[in-house]
Amino acid sequence: MDQAQGAIDAARAAGADRYATIEYSAATEALKNANEAVGVGDYRLALNFALESREQAQNAARGAADAKARVRGEVERAITEITALIAQARIRLMAAERARVARRLLQQPRADLTAAEAALQKAGEAVAAEDYLLAREALNGVKERVTAALMAINETMAPRPAARRR
Repeated sequence: MDQAQGAIDAARAAGADRYATIEYSAATEALKNANEAVGVGDYRLALNFALESREQAQNAARGAADAKARVRGEVERAITEITALIAQARIRLMAAERARVARRLLQQPRADLTAAEAALQKAGEAVAAEDYLLAREALNGVKERVTAALMAINETMAPRPAARRR
């Protein structure tokens, strides 16, 4: 049972409680069952539950490491893509301002870009703290908002058809 508790502690330290919740929950439940079996004097059943708990905890630790690496990769790719899109949008925004596009047409895209930059900063802070789930949550929908802002800026720059005179 001590080995099972140690494996659960190691799994929690590896982030299994966040990245491999099913396996981690199974390990803690099996350890709880082992403790209950000891309470009623069924030591053979307690041993079985303790062994199951240890195995589940070890699986949870491995699963957490894999999931954490996968989420980190997703977040890093998203940050790179969003950073490039924001840079492109900022360049187009400056071009629109130089072309003297009405400020009201650029107000919403500018606000969207500012919000995207704030989300990107929050995600960067979460990555620095190795909280990749929080980083992924912070980036949720940001790429789409930046893309929409870029499209809105491009629409303001599109040539307008000349009005026909009669």
